[in-house]
Amino acid sequence: MQASQTSSSTETAEKPVVTRRLDRMFLALSDVASFVGQFFKEVFAPPYEGKEIIRQCYEVGVRSLPLISLTGFITGIVFTNQSRPSLATFGATSWLPSLISIALVRALAPLVTALIASGRVGSNIGAELGSMRVTEQIEAMEVSGTNPFKFLVVTRVIATTFMIPTLAMFFVFLGVMGSYVNVAQNEKTSFMSFIETFFSSITFLDINSTIIKSLIFGFTIGIVGCYKGYNSSKGTEGVGKAANASVVTSMFLVFIEELLFLQVINAIRAA
Repeated sequence: MQASQTSSSTETAEKPVVTRRLDRMFLALSDVASFVGQFFKEVFAPPYEGKEIIRQCYEVGVRSLPLISLTGFITGIVFTNQSRPSLATFGATSWLPSLISIALVRALAPLVTALIASGRVGSNIGAELGSMRVTEQIEAMEVSGTNPFKFLVVTRVIATTFMIPTLAMFFVFLGVMGSYVNVAQNEKTSFMSFIETFFSSITFLDINSTIIKSLIFGFTIGIVGCYKGYNSSKGTEGVGKAANASVVTSMFLVFIEELLFLQVINAIRAA
């Protein structure tokens, strides 16, 4: 009897803890859904912050070019070097441009660009908005009659959504250049022959899927960074947590979206 009473009392004590955790989880999901819904409500409503959008595009795109350029060029060289021994085993080193085109366009360019942007752009957005929240600058904008959500959140999400695909295409270009340098040095392949083989292996579906995927990645990075920073608290400690959570969460979601998008594209190719 005592053992059964003890077990029942233990289960009763555990239920409120589980319930509270579920409540917090559903409340968090509700907050995220409300935040995303507010974005789509504000993005189409005037006034439009054109100057701020251009400034944010510069911050997201132009300031990321050096890192994207270096990474893309090195990725092309390294991937070509790693692929050559496997193809040389079958005497198929002439397939290197085709392999590089498939790898860069279908997977490496959008994914690596999104991961770099998650670390650089996502953390910057989270830290910037977090510091504005804890120093009450956002409240001051509300008092002055400015819509802080439209000025701070909408502009940054638009910038990341449209600049990540641009950076991904630039990543492909630099990756191709890095791969060509390696192939020309080892196989003495001409530039026209390399480019012709490169583009013969990809289709409009590959290019369009890469652009759509990059748009989704960009939106995810922007909305996560803005949400974490806009809702940060606990002073300077909250700013650091917002920046860190922006990077970790956006990277995790990018991998999940990559997996789901890959299944959809494979189903389309098989149809």
